[in-house]
Amino acid sequence: MSLPSRAAFPLLTAGPDFVGKPSSRGPACKKATTVTGKSLTYISGQGPSPLPIRDVRRFVTAVTTSCSDVPPASSAPDSPPRVGCTGPSVNVHTPAFTRVWIPDPDEVWRAAEITKDFREGDAVLHLQLEDGTPLEFQVGPKTNPLPFLRNPDILVGENDLTALSYLHEPAVLHNLKVRFLESNHIYTYCGIVLVAINPYEQLQIYGEEVINAYSGQNMGDMDPHIFAVAEEAYKQMARDERNQSIIVSGESGAGKTVSAKYTMRFFATVGGSANDTSVEEKVLASSPIMEAIGNAKTTRNDNSSRFGKYIQICFSRHYHIIGANMRTYLLEKSRVVFQAEDERNYHIFYQLCASATLPEFKELNLTSAEDFSYTSLGENIFIEGVNDAEDFRRTREAFTLLGIKDSSQSNIFKIMASILHLGNVEICSERDGESCHIPRDDFHLQHFCRLLGVELPQMEHWLCHRKLATSSETYVKNMSAKQAANARDALAKHIYARLFDWIVEHINKALQTASKQHSFIGVLDIYGFETFEVNSFEQFCINYANEKLQQQFNSHVFKLEQEEYMKEQIPWTLIDFYDNQPCIDLIEARLGVLDLLDEECKVPKGTDQNWAQKLYKQNSNSAHFQKPRMSNTSFIIIHFADKVEYQCDGFLEKNRDTVYEEQINILKASQFQLVADLFHEKDDISSSKSSRVNIRPLKAVPKVPNKEHRKTVGHQFRSSLHLLMDTLNATTPHYVRCIKPNDHKEAFSFDSRRAVQQLRACGVLETIRISAAGYPSRWTYSDFFNRYRVLMKKSDMMAADKKLVCKNLLETLIKEPDMFQFGKTKIFFRAGQVAYLEKLRADKFRSACIKIQKTVRGWLQRIRYRKIRKSAIILQRYGRGHLARRYAEFLRRNRAALICQKRFRMVRERRAYLRVRRAAVTIQAFTRGMFTRRIYWEFLLHHKALIIQKNVRGWLVRRRFRRARDAAIIIQCAFRRLRAKKQLKQLKIEARSAEHLKKLNTGMENKIVQLQRKMDEQSKELKAQNEHLQTTNSSLGSEVSRLQKELDQVLEQVRGQQSDGGRLASLQEELDSLREELQEAHVQRKKLEEEHSSEKLELTQRVKELEKENLLLKNEKEEMNRRILQQSQRSQEEVSSVSELDQERQRYQNLLKEFSRLEQRYDNLKEEVSLSKFQPGHQRNPSLQSSLESDSNYPSISTSEVGDTEDSIQQVEEMGMEKAAMDLGLFMKLQKRVRELEQERKRLQVNLDKMEELTKRKGPEPRSPTSDQETADLTYNNLKRQELESENQKLKKELLELRRNVAERASENDSSNEVQDGYNLLLSQLRSANEELDARKEEVLILRTQIVSNAQLQERKEDAEPERDAEELLDQEEALQAYHGLCESKKNPQDWWYLNEDGELGLAYQGLKQVARLLEAQLQTQSRQHRDELEALHTQIELLKDHIEKKQEMMNHMASLSPEARVEYSVQQEITRLTNDNLDLKELVEKLEKNERKLKKQLKIYMKKVQELEASQAAAQNLSSKPELSRQVTVQRKEKDFEGMLEYCKEDEARLIKTLITDVRPGLVSATVPCLPAYILFMCIRHADYINNDQKVESLLTATINAIKKVLKKNNDDFEMTSFWLANTSRLLHCLKQYSGDEAFMSQNTPKQNEHCLKNFDLAEYRQVLSDLSIQIYQQLIRVAEGIIQPMIVSAMLESESIPSLAGVKPMGYRNRSSSMDTDADGPTTYTLQGLIRQLGQFHAIMRDHGLDPEVVGQVVRQLFHCINAITLNNLLLRKDVCSWSTGMQLRYNTSQMEEWLRGNNLFQSKAAATLEPIIQAAQLLQVKKKTSQDAEAICSLCSALTTQQIVKILNLYTPLNEFEERVTVSFIRNIQNRLQDRNDPPQLLVDTKQTFPVLFPYAPSSLSLEMLHIPASLGLDFLVRV
Repeated sequence: MSLPSRAAFPLLTAGPDFVGKPSSRGPACKKATTVTGKSLTYISGQGPSPLPIRDVRRFVTAVTTSCSDVPPASSAPDSPPRVGCTGPSVNVHTPAFTRVWIPDPDEVWRAAEITKDFREGDAVLHLQLEDGTPLEFQVGPKTNPLPFLRNPDILVGENDLTALSYLHEPAVLHNLKVRFLESNHIYTYCGIVLVAINPYEQLQIYGEEVINAYSGQNMGDMDPHIFAVAEEAYKQMARDERNQSIIVSGESGAGKTVSAKYTMRFFATVGGSANDTSVEEKVLASSPIMEAIGNAKTTRNDNSSRFGKYIQICFSRHYHIIGANMRTYLLEKSRVVFQAEDERNYHIFYQLCASATLPEFKELNLTSAEDFSYTSLGENIFIEGVNDAEDFRRTREAFTLLGIKDSSQSNIFKIMASILHLGNVEICSERDGESCHIPRDDFHLQHFCRLLGVELPQMEHWLCHRKLATSSETYVKNMSAKQAANARDALAKHIYARLFDWIVEHINKALQTASKQHSFIGVLDIYGFETFEVNSFEQFCINYANEKLQQQFNSHVFKLEQEEYMKEQIPWTLIDFYDNQPCIDLIEARLGVLDLLDEECKVPKGTDQNWAQKLYKQNSNSAHFQKPRMSNTSFIIIHFADKVEYQCDGFLEKNRDTVYEEQINILKASQFQLVADLFHEKDDISSSKSSRVNIRPLKAVPKVPNKEHRKTVGHQFRSSLHLLMDTLNATTPHYVRCIKPNDHKEAFSFDSRRAVQQLRACGVLETIRISAAGYPSRWTYSDFFNRYRVLMKKSDMMAADKKLVCKNLLETLIKEPDMFQFGKTKIFFRAGQVAYLEKLRADKFRSACIKIQKTVRGWLQRIRYRKIRKSAIILQRYGRGHLARRYAEFLRRNRAALICQKRFRMVRERRAYLRVRRAAVTIQAFTRGMFTRRIYWEFLLHHKALIIQKNVRGWLVRRRFRRARDAAIIIQCAFRRLRAKKQLKQLKIEARSAEHLKKLNTGMENKIVQLQRKMDEQSKELKAQNEHLQTTNSSLGSEVSRLQKELDQVLEQVRGQQSDGGRLASLQEELDSLREELQEAHVQRKKLEEEHSSEKLELTQRVKELEKENLLLKNEKEEMNRRILQQSQRSQEEVSSVSELDQERQRYQNLLKEFSRLEQRYDNLKEEVSLSKFQPGHQRNPSLQSSLESDSNYPSISTSEVGDTEDSIQQVEEMGMEKAAMDLGLFMKLQKRVRELEQERKRLQVNLDKMEELTKRKGPEPRSPTSDQETADLTYNNLKRQELESENQKLKKELLELRRNVAERASENDSSNEVQDGYNLLLSQLRSANEELDARKEEVLILRTQIVSNAQLQERKEDAEPERDAEELLDQEEALQAYHGLCESKKNPQDWWYLNEDGELGLAYQGLKQVARLLEAQLQTQSRQHRDELEALHTQIELLKDHIEKKQEMMNHMASLSPEARVEYSVQQEITRLTNDNLDLKELVEKLEKNERKLKKQLKIYMKKVQELEASQAAAQNLSSKPELSRQVTVQRKEKDFEGMLEYCKEDEARLIKTLITDVRPGLVSATVPCLPAYILFMCIRHADYINNDQKVESLLTATINAIKKVLKKNNDDFEMTSFWLANTSRLLHCLKQYSGDEAFMSQNTPKQNEHCLKNFDLAEYRQVLSDLSIQIYQQLIRVAEGIIQPMIVSAMLESESIPSLAGVKPMGYRNRSSSMDTDADGPTTYTLQGLIRQLGQFHAIMRDHGLDPEVVGQVVRQLFHCINAITLNNLLLRKDVCSWSTGMQLRYNTSQMEEWLRGNNLFQSKAAATLEPIIQAAQLLQVKKKTSQDAEAICSLCSALTTQQIVKILNLYTPLNEFEERVTVSFIRNIQNRLQDRNDPPQLLVDTKQTFPVLFPYAPSSLSLEMLHIPASLGLDFLVRV
């Protein structure tokens, strides 16, 4: 028996076979290449157990050939698997519970399940529908074939239809429906075809982040998407060096235009232009223009393209867009003048009308679109959701972007408006009906002519007339109104078509480029197969084009199949496939439809009816041509998709596209150049050979008709279509089939009937049929091994050759060898075999689960038994224990009763005994006390009597002693007074004698020698000063000798002039002049006193202000202390108050500085006052000490006090403001200093008053002659009062006061022997120094008196009387000079003339004076030393007192404690003391170590200087040697602030930049201080700032910034270099801040660093530039790092098996095994998680080694982790194959490893872990249960970092890898959506991979000292000079 025909088993091929009609292709069958095979097997998807292999052959589906003339022996297994078939040789047995598909008139196919076994010969198949309805399905060999089998649930919803085990129409339709409705996936692969279903809703899957996600990915790696097809074309163009084409087809409303638009957007984003020409923007800008002029609203689509276009996007050699070109096909011109109901004209007309109110469009005279005939025919001028005015604005912007000038745009809009006005021109018919006219007041015609610039009368005439030319003459003929209206409409269509072509031409010009095109990718957006109730010429051309495209598609599919099998070395033979070449020949061959149509158009009176008759006659024998039964004006063509009946009416007119020549000539004569250019033919001057048809007749000749003849529309379309096919055949095509899911434009609504029609028409099912005819399922060996290794034995899994293992497994499982084939890299399976393997795998898992359940249940029962047994034992143990405890308790109670009785009796007896004993003791005590008190009173009375006697006797004796002592004192006083008077008289007599003077002189010299010897003995330790003193004495001796000589000469001159009588007069005049000078001095002194009083008043006020400020400072200090205490208590709760505390501390610091400044100002004013008082020569301080101090080099007491104040201020600076604020002793010292200054001022005022009184008393007194004795006494008394009373006594008082204070301190602390001894020693030293001072001053006074007396005696001998007045004058002058101090004596040596002749006395006096000065200076030094020692003793006393007080407190506290607590307290105190001692010792050790380091550094400096020359020589000799840190640059410390600088010449700036920036490499300075170039550059900047060279600073900084930019641009992909310069740039920025002098940046500096601050320039602007540069470098660093890790992320996070054997592999379709993979390479590189973590560790190590701030490192890691999260989550959202439970487990493990890496590198606080939260929640979402409402609530609370769209997307993508896993139901997803609808999530689905967190460079000052910086000698910076 022969096999049944194709009519009995309709195959899923194409054409009518899908509706069960017999095929009529006949000889249209053709041979093609595919694989060979015999049959396909069926395995039940839900049967209780798999059938044995011997029974599998019973389910072979019989397959017939597609041609009736092919014998059954050559039949190929190209039929889809069915339940069974009839035949004598086949015994069909179908078990129950098999799932099948049955035909349905409404839903096309319905799912059912077999409820009863089907056997051969049964006429009924018992089924049950999904809703439970039973059904008896009639089966028969010819009427109803057996139904198709359903795929397992695990394969439903696959990305690729070829991955289905059973390939047939219901499986394809169901898979598309499930993906579209349940998962909302609009894209699905079908082999090489991308099926795109229009969702009628805006989806957030076309953003730039989606483009980035698909860019660089293989086609099968991601979920189906239009971007995946575009990426595949782009990749193959770059890899194969071959042009590509993307063919987008589908019927109107299917989404072809949108798909083509997104394809071009992908190319514009991925292949952006290399320069700034923005070619990609121009390519995208062409879309809104073409949509405006070529798209319109139809009943099926609101934005339907009414033309076909092929856009070639041109690429350069580097695959950047350099231009584009557009070709258009078959514009629907009839739409300009006619629209069906509920349709619109082209969008541009409505956009113009919507913008008619704009000022620039007033001249168009447009109104609403309802007012124009050409735009109101559809009766609906609006589109819901479309704003025509806004679209028009975008259209104009696109025109501008493409370079079309505003004037050209204005002309375009004028032409568009003129077409609308032309449609409203009213044509009135005449009475005869043969003629017509246009009203003269028709303003629409006026506007038309004005807008086009043509003459109104001519246009009005030729719109109603036409010209006829005969052989002899030409006639003008009237036209009827209908003919005129047709001519008007034809003119409107022609104008629009020409304008359309002009716009396309200019768009192409704008998209052209001068660069050479290397390759291109073409995007074909062309209409799909169309069939309507009335089909005309447009539908015929569209279907003709689709026939050509289908032919090209079939040949390409077979070619790919052949290449695939040949590449894998699979044997193949010829099979039959459908070829539509006969249908194409019917249309385009000689005497075909188009040829007959062109021929009929040439006939002068040809009609559509005549053409139809010719068609019937010529094509009656064609299998693809039919004549309708009920019509003679239509014909039927059987296309590859369906039969289409075409109406012949209008074919000829549309093919001719006739426009009258007279109207065109008027337009050619337009005054507007654009209008005229539109209608000039480009081929006016063409050769006669190229064309036999005259395009434009030059004159009316008899042979030429009076209408314009040119190529017909059909001929033009056929030529352009052939050119298109040639282009497509020369490229690699990619197919996108757009499907319209319903005719109502409802979002996500699927009409199965409409979908099946389009699937049949677009060739998708043909692809399925071709795939099913061979081996549709294809697996790589590795994927097959990973998926089905559960079916292998353990020994097989350990084998090394996986390919051999797979072969052995398949040969074991599948006994039929034809069911699979082994290729080089893949295994090929017949349809249904994958389902069988999945069934075996599921059974294996099921048996494993049963075994696990059995084991677990047994284990649970054993655990339960052990628990029960253990519980019983425990209960027994506790029961026995309870009984034992009860018995033990009984025994204890008995024993306790006995003990209680014994104790009670004992206590009772003891109490009685104690009571008796207490009574006896009490009686004894009272008795003994009575006797003792009696004895005590007797002793007390005796003692009081003795005291009274003692006191009385002592009083009597003291009274007698006082009387005797008073009498003795009176007698002694009288005797001593008498003896003193005698001695005084005797001394006065001796003083007048000359011998006595000589004795005094002799004694004085001896005394001087003794003093000199004593002074030498005391100053042995100051040898240097003694030597200096001796040198000074020798110089003074030589000077005295010189002065003596001069004095002798002057005396000789005086003796020579004594004879002159005018000597007395001259002396008198000199005396008068001296008196006048004295008076002037008095006047000047008064002025100074007035000034002093005013200054005194100012100083008094200033002191008061200082006291007030001091009081304020105290208050502020107390307030600050209180605030500090509060802040310390609230530091943990109020972190923000830290800044306020810093501000308060800063204000306090400023106040303290201001106080110090005012105090110093006060000292300066005091010194100025003192200088102004003592400036005149004759007004000196009466104190000899002050005069000596003015001459001495030693500082005075006040100077030391000022020094103490300065030391205090310095101490404040060194301690810091915070410590100084808490140092009460320092404030007390400052307050004490203020009081001392006030006392000093008062003392100075008292001295000044005394001096004034003395001067007033001495000055005006007249000199009276006295005796020599009175003069000497007066001089002596003056000097003594002057010295002893003013200075010596004051000094004694101060010393006494100090002595008294010390005595008081010592008396308060008598317990300290050490202090007492120090005090006694100090008193003895002060006492001896005081005595020695008194002696020295007494000797000086005596010497002065004798000098004066000797001078008077000498002059009295020479001049007795004449010179008396002069001597008195000299005496007074000498006394006055003694009063003021003899400071001017050295300047006026002639004053010594008046002393004596030889000058011996003057010399002696000068020597004594020097001795006195030296002694006074030594005394002052000792006084200061004693004062310092005294202060130290005071301090020590205070410390000892505090220590004693603390000890006393401790003793008191310990006394109140218990013995145990006392011991603990003492131990604690001892520990505290030892701790403090330890800290003190540590401080001492640190100081010593610091000194040691300092000495070592100094030693190293000298050693490095010695080695510097050697290193430079070695570097010169061996340049390739390894760089070492061989030299240390220490900026030489000059003085003050000039440290840490490097000087360079301006000429060396380029060399410095080249050495430090351009040529430096990170490895060259790796062994030095991090950021060394930044420090060196800053030190150079500091020197330029120091020398105040602004040009040098600006030049260096500008050159540095530019050089860094150049280096980074050169190394834009080097992470190490970018990190290196980011660290150096940020460090240079920190240095500019740290040393800027701004207090905000100086708070953490050391005092030395504050000294290094910039002095002259404010570099705030450059800081901002460096900050911007740092941000740019940071962004480059992120970009480089992301570029390195981006290829690793997906493989490491999603694909690598971090947990082995956890992931499973699902059956994949054609795409993962297509040419999208790079087969030439070894395969894509796989990365592991450890590799990714290792790369991150390298990044972190590089940044850490370069010294990058830890905060910036944390931000870099955070950004990289965000990139990892974004790319991983985006791939998860775009890949169905990774959305499974096992992937969630792997992903959770991977993220935990990433977090562990963060913890290990102390980066967990950088917020990097928070960026992984979305992917962690996605992993958890894949793992949690997804069934109940509780699960939904848990998911909503869990996934807080995921958006609603992301959660729903993951749930839709969730794919079970095994049958025991369940899919997520639609109701559960809807429940999730309802719960999350209140969220305000962003609209985008994917995470923005380019999102960059704002970078923050926190201020991080460096603790490095610039002067201690080391620079390697290998850097070659020897031209830098240390400063």
